[in-house]
Amino acid sequence: MAEYTSPVAASPRAASPGGLAPGLVRILHSADWQIGKPYKFVGDPQKRFRLQDERLRALGRIDAAARSQGARAVVIAGDLFDSTTVAISTALEVLEAIGAMALPVLVIPGNHDHGAPGGIWDSPEWQRHRSERAPNLQLLLERQPLELEELVVLPCPLLRKHDASDPTGWIRGLDWASLPAGKPRLVIAHGGIQGFSGRDYGAEASWGYAPDPAGPGAVSGPSRAQEPDGAINRIDLAQLPLGELDYIALGDWHNLKQVGPKAWYSGTPEPDRHDQGEANQRGQVLRVDLGRGQEPQVQVLATGRLGWHNLAMHLATDADLEQLEARIQACTGGRVNQDLLRLELSGSLSLAAHRRYSALVADLEHQLLDLRLKGGCDQAPQAEELAALTERPADPLIARVAQELQARLARQEGIDEGGAAISRAALCELFRLASSP
Repeated sequence: MAEYTSPVAASPRAASPGGLAPGLVRILHSADWQIGKPYKFVGDPQKRFRLQDERLRALGRIDAAARSQGARAVVIAGDLFDSTTVAISTALEVLEAIGAMALPVLVIPGNHDHGAPGGIWDSPEWQRHRSERAPNLQLLLERQPLELEELVVLPCPLLRKHDASDPTGWIRGLDWASLPAGKPRLVIAHGGIQGFSGRDYGAEASWGYAPDPAGPGAVSGPSRAQEPDGAINRIDLAQLPLGELDYIALGDWHNLKQVGPKAWYSGTPEPDRHDQGEANQRGQVLRVDLGRGQEPQVQVLATGRLGWHNLAMHLATDADLEQLEARIQACTGGRVNQDLLRLELSGSLSLAAHRRYSALVADLEHQLLDLRLKGGCDQAPQAEELAALTERPADPLIARVAQELQARLARQEGIDEGGAAISRAALCELFRLASSP
């Protein structure tokens, strides 16, 4: 199937304000909460906790959106949890947040929290606490129609982590005449679609992030990898009878994307990756107004709070360093523990500017939830800086050491780049010591 392109894909059409037209039902479509995500790439345990906690806090923002928009249900298209073995203490927090939502919450398992026996969904603790704390949560483990008061749900849960069959395949054989004629029909599914998938981990791995072993959908990059027939958890939208369906709520792709006239990936409610190319939009849920036989009306509602930023810059002058500082400030607003920055640098700076650069990096390590550096900034002593070190009558020892380092650097440049880098670093440290009050 060719990738779907629509004029509303980049800027979704908003539903008309002021209530719903007759026959329409409003839902919130979300997916890939992945509560319990470990964030192993963050070294500081307190910052890892901050990232994990923000995913839980996003549930309150989803609740607020559902209330303010008058939604009749919240739909989670898979991967509510990051794994099938999530801690019960974490599951209790989720149940408490869902139980506070005064409307039905419809959930299917995804590949991370699939519905195979032995996982969270059939544990006695989960079942007991779910009925007590979140009776409004409906876990849909069976591939069969579910008729609710205002709509018909066609759930496509993943019952194992890797499924070679199309999870929506059962829909093709439905007796459509047996379904209520006037109620809109909602498909909930989790997986990649033919010709489009979220399985390219290379961009993140090259930055030092380990590929997520949980599989498809864990990465939010713009991959459109063609995979062989029979690929896991693959949905063939072309085989679905779109005339009989009114909206297809998809999960697994962590960015917002429309992939068909009635099919959308909602993306994650809280971002969990740096951008990997164009069209990266995360940190939202979708407000969907659907009616039987009508085109769904979709509006994006922001729910994300943390910022994941990418910056790349070549440094050569003091003005370049000032520009870098300004760009970082524009991204983060000076916030503390609310942003993650992936920074790619090249070039070199004077000894004085490199001191400022090192101080900036140290400050960012404390300020940000994560700083990921690629490349770097070399030190290039300027003539006036070398003169300030080598011509010091009052400090003959510093002058002599500086002269020796300068001579060594002159011999090494263009021949021994590793040795030259060490000599530059030694000159920089000597400059720092000599310049200290």
